[in-house]
Parts: sequence; structure tokens; C-alpha cells
Amino acid sequence: MKTNKKKRSFPTAYTVLFIVLVFAAVLTHMIPAGSYAKLLYEADASSFSITMPDGSMQEMPATQDTLEELGIKVDLEKFTDGSIYKPVAIPGSYEQIESNPQGVMEVIQAPISGVYETIDIIMFVFIIGGIIGILNNSGAFDAGFASLSRATKGREYLLIVIVTFLIALGGTTFGLAEETIALYPILVPVFMIAGYDAIVCIAALYMGSSIGTMFSTVNPFSSVIASNAAGIAFTNGLAFRLIGLIIATIITVVYIIRYAEKIKKNPETSLIFSQKTEIEKRFLHVNKEVPEFTFRRKTMLALFVAAFGIMIWGVSSQDWWFMEMTALFLVVGILIGIISGMGEKDAVNHFVAGAADLVGVALTIGVARAVNLIMDNGLISDSILHSTTQIVDGMNGGIFAIIMLLVFSVLGFFIPSSSGLAVLSMPIMAPLADTVGIPREVVVSAYQYGQGLMAFITPTGLILVTLSMVDVTYDKWLKFIMPLMGIIGVFAAIMLTIQALV
Repeated sequence: MKTNKKKRSFPTAYTVLFIVLVFAAVLTHMIPAGSYAKLLYEADASSFSITMPDGSMQEMPATQDTLEELGIKVDLEKFTDGSIYKPVAIPGSYEQIESNPQGVMEVIQAPISGVYETIDIIMFVFIIGGIIGILNNSGAFDAGFASLSRATKGREYLLIVIVTFLIALGGTTFGLAEETIALYPILVPVFMIAGYDAIVCIAALYMGSSIGTMFSTVNPFSSVIASNAAGIAFTNGLAFRLIGLIIATIITVVYIIRYAEKIKKNPETSLIFSQKTEIEKRFLHVNKEVPEFTFRRKTMLALFVAAFGIMIWGVSSQDWWFMEMTALFLVVGILIGIISGMGEKDAVNHFVAGAADLVGVALTIGVARAVNLIMDNGLISDSILHSTTQIVDGMNGGIFAIIMLLVFSVLGFFIPSSSGLAVLSMPIMAPLADTVGIPREVVVSAYQYGQGLMAFITPTGLILVTLSMVDVTYDKWLKFIMPLMGIIGVFAAIMLTIQALV
């Protein structure tokens, strides 16, 4: 009698993150705990507060002499004008401290704490899901997608070009990343109607953002804050990063289009062909008879699209973050519900159902944050940074630049926050450039390239959240992205070498 063996499938995002979480906890038992002293500017008192490795506090006058005495080669103005607003590591202050290994209880509690700490992002996701629920059930998306499909027929590749370049522009200027979460439910159906699979849409959005932030030009959360912490102007090295941005974006677009056109000719070559029916059922709500694209439906979609323009304006020029963005979309959701004409009860029910569809995504965000909490509470992040400084000290300039790229790739896994890694590592790493005779902007570029490259795949970043939005497993993404990651990695290494030797 023949028995059917159950087909093995790749673990879900939750399982992948839990494995990483346990791994991080194990590291806290293996890596000695340590900490740098951290300096923070206190605007109210016009002074510096210093947290020592043992947790004790000191106060020092907020003067340039204090910074020079501590070995922080940064202008005082960068602290007083708010350019540097996070605690800065003090060079030469690293000390081993008592270990705080994370055990079973800490691992169990970490995802719960992670959800608490990311509730602002989670609420944003829920509000977006609610709006999508109303738009789906009103027929606005069905009619709009059908209209867009007719408009792009024969030139579908332009979707990839336009989306990737626009998102890369947002990434390089103001760090567009988490905000793109809202775009997946809208654009996945558009790309599928164009004959592509969901991976093409993920690649255009996620890689556009990743390339933009990797080759940031004026992004205040990476280029500017890292340059400030390194004691140089953010315009130093800007030309190299701009050239890198243009070339890397072109490489990425060509890579995505080659894959997209291949699966358009033969859908069975799609990496997620086995999920085709399942994903279409979730995202393609087009009825046998396409709804008429009425003025009401056009107004609803126009209002939704306009909200993204307002969001970008708010984030880039008004210091908006998730509280303001979520409030914006809540108002837009209420207006869309009223315009839809479906009645208060139906609008609320569809809103709640749409939000419920993204509960899984919300939990993924919380669990991803849990990994960072385990490492922070285990006091090993500074130890990892200190160990890496021993590797690169005194190297040849060209080799130093390449090793720095690898070092920041590793650090980017453990410290996925761009601004957090910048203020922690730059005061320590930037002076090493002086010892090998290369400009400090090379270290800033290495930091951006290394962390940006790791963002392509790191489970502690946004990628698993993104994949959860579309129900694509991590292994499929790795199979798609690893060749491109290799190409961009080699390109980044070449750019760094040139910058170090020029």
C-alpha cells in the first residue's frame, strides 16, 4: 500500500525569526558583555550627560573642549542644533561588564515586549489594512486595476522602472522604508494583472527602498547623522554615493526586468508558481464583470493616492513619524468610508476585516523587534563592535575599505537601525581611517553599503515583514535575491576601493 509523504515546506516568517531569536539568546551566553560610555546632549541643561559602562552617570559642560577631551571629533553645533540626538559612543571607553545572558523567560517575553515597542508601526499597518478592506469591497480597486492594465498594455515593464526609481529616490533622500508597507496591497495586484508575479512587485518596492538607503545621498537618518558623528560634512563623499545610486538602481531594474519578462513568457518559471492560485485569490478581486470606474470610485482612489503624497511631505519636511502618518490615514479612511456610500455599518465591518487580514504582519514586526531586544538586554552589541575594531586597525587603505564593508554588513545584522548604528559606530570607526591614511567619508560609505547590503536579507529588518504581506516564504526570496546581492556587493566594494585610493 502506497503512502503519500507530506511535502516539506520552508518555515514561516515566525519560525525563522524565532530561530534567530534563540540564536541571539545563545550568543549572550557566549560573547562577553561590554559597553562603551555614551554621551548625550541635554538641551534643557545645556550640558553633556555621560553614562559610564557600569551605569553611573556624569555631567560635563557642553563645550568643544569637552568633545576634544573625550576624543569625539565632532563640532559642538551638531549636538546643539539637534543633528545628533542619540547617545554617542566615546572612543577608548569600552569596558567588559557583568554578563546578562538571556534565558528561556527572556526569550518568551521578548516578542511581547517587541509588540509593545513597535505598536506605532503596528497601528499604521492596521489602519492601512482597514482602508484596503473598504476599497476592495467598494469595487474601486477592481475598476482602477482594470483601467491601469489597459493603459500599460504592451509597456508593462515601465511599472518596474517607475516604481523602483521613485522608491529609490525616496530612500536616498529621506530614508523611505517602513512607509512602503502600505503600498504592497495596492501594487501587488497591479503587477499581477500586468503578467508578473508577486516577487516582481516585492523586488521593485523593497529593492528600490534598499538601494536608495544603501546609497543614501542626503538621507538624514544615515548619510547626515553618520557624517556628523564621524566629524565631517555630509557632502564629503556625496558624489561617489550619487554615482553609486544611479548605477546600482540601473543594475537592480535590469535584474528585475529580466526575471519579470522571463516569467511573463512562461509563468511556470516563477519562483512562486506553486502559490499562483493562492496569491491570485487573495489579491485579485476582479469580478467576471468589471465594475464601472465611476466618479465615486475615482475619487476614493485619488484620495488614497493623495494621502501618500501628503505622507511623504510630512516625513521629509515636517518631522512626521508613525503617529502623524497613522492619524493621516485614519482621517483618509473615514473620508473614503463616507464617499463609498456603503453605509456606516458595512464600512466599519469592512474596515475591521481589512485590518484583521494584517494581524500576521503586525506580529511579525513585533517578533523582529524582539531579536534586537535580546541583544540589547544581553549587552553584546557594543562587544561585537569593539571586536571588529581590532580587525581593521592598522590595515592598508584599500583592504581597510573592503574589510569595513564586511564589518558593517555583520554589524547591520545585529544593529538594523541606521541611525543607531551610525552614532554607536562612527565615533569609534571613523578615527581608524586616519590611522591608515584615507578620508573618513570612506568609513561613512562603508557603513551605508554594508548595512544596506545586509538589509537585502536580514531577518531582523523589514524583509520578513514584507514577505508576510504577500505570503512569500523566505527561501523563495533568498533564491531570487542572492545573485543580485552578490552583484551589488562586488559593485559596492569596487566603489569603496576607488574612493579610498582617489
